[in-house]
Amino acid sequence: MTPVQATGLDQLKNFLETNRSARGVFAQTVIAKSGRKPQQSAGIFALQRPGKFRWSYEKPYKQLLVSDGNKLWSYDPELNQVAVKKLGSAFGASPAALLAGQDLDKHFELKEGIAADGLEFVEARPKGGDASFERMKIGFAANRPMSMEIHDSFGQVTVLRFTQFEANPVLGAGLFRFVAPAGADVVGD
Repeated sequence: MTPVQATGLDQLKNFLETNRSARGVFAQTVIAKSGRKPQQSAGIFALQRPGKFRWSYEKPYKQLLVSDGNKLWSYDPELNQVAVKKLGSAFGASPAALLAGQDLDKHFELKEGIAADGLEFVEARPKGGDASFERMKIGFAANRPMSMEIHDSFGQVTVLRFTQFEANPVLGAGLFRFVAPAGADVVGD
């Protein structure tokens, strides 16, 4: 008898219950509605629930997104500019919230997706009108997120693949704090 594969929803629930933190490597592809050449980027990520994450784009351009659970900093080293905003309710319905957040049922309509490529999928639609995307699919294997596919309201699709995934690493608190470099232009809250 073959073992029954856990559904996507079961794996999401297991991931959230058993992982307080995670880190790994991501590869991102953004596919525009216009059909122009997809944009590729890659980097490293770390997250600590609830609400803390560090998303560091390394290629082709450096960019850093850091959240301490209250604020979100977006740093562009090339422009030497930092945008700061309060996380607030918008975070609850963001793609990052599906991995780093809590109270998912409050912010998302979740349903079982169709299994493909050895992954079990969860489909998520944000509740409320202030979300930055229309729908998303997360692919799981062995209770770990392996991929995310985010569809925004402009017809753009962002596909993320996660590798070198490490569950429950000890992460220093400094990882989720951001201090603007000297001379950086800081805009926002």
